[in-house]
Amino acid sequence: MVYALAINSFLLPNKLGEGGVTGLMTIFYYWLKIPPSLTNLVLNGILLFVGWKFLPKQTVLYTVFAIVSISFWLRVTSPLQFNLHDPLVAAIIGGVLMGIAMGIIMKGEGTIAGSTILAKIVNKYWGIKTGSAMLCFDLVVALPSFIWIGFENMLLTIIELYISAVVLNKMLALFVAKRSFMIISAKSDELACALAKLNQTGITLLDGHGYVSNEPKKIIYCVCDANLQVKVMHQIEQIDPLAFVVLEEVRSAYGGNLIKLL
Repeated sequence: MVYALAINSFLLPNKLGEGGVTGLMTIFYYWLKIPPSLTNLVLNGILLFVGWKFLPKQTVLYTVFAIVSISFWLRVTSPLQFNLHDPLVAAIIGGVLMGIAMGIIMKGEGTIAGSTILAKIVNKYWGIKTGSAMLCFDLVVALPSFIWIGFENMLLTIIELYISAVVLNKMLALFVAKRSFMIISAKSDELACALAKLNQTGITLLDGHGYVSNEPKKIIYCVCDANLQVKVMHQIEQIDPLAFVVLEEVRSAYGGNLIKLL
């Protein structure tokens, strides 16, 4: 529904394009007046064959559901059109809504077909961020669109695509945000026990050696959800205020009950 609102309420009324299949939907609408719901169904149906070969079957089945849902909501929301005085506002709002919608869909292990299928494949085999890969594919359609929507609107479309890619990357990172801790402490065993109970996952103890002190050290390494960051720091401060702590953001983690590449 959010995806359909972005197209019907902000992109089409302000003559903005899009990338991938969505971009072709807008071009066919401006050029031949073909309903976006029909274009979405036909073109994405073709691209599903590619996804069936390279992506998990569950993802493809969820994508079928997403395509049908989007076509339905494109029909339902077609009367909700906002002709804004400043098309830049439409590009910004449309980009944010697109990013949010695709983030929710991809969080559910689905895609909206089109360039998102290709982006998922690139992410799976080369590890490139999904939003960034999708932006590259979308530009292939968006750049020639100036023939139908004009040069200025084509530039606004590129702004909208960039915003949606940034929002998508942020959304996916938000859903799977992780933090890694590397802790050097004189109370490593006590601290590791407390963190294991707090984090409910494994804690790794590494053998180290202090170069300056010339003493053996135990190094604690753990990865936890971002929402546990403050609790972990508080636990460390309570047990060993003198502990040396290195905290880092984790873009992706894989294995066990952790998360795959974004």
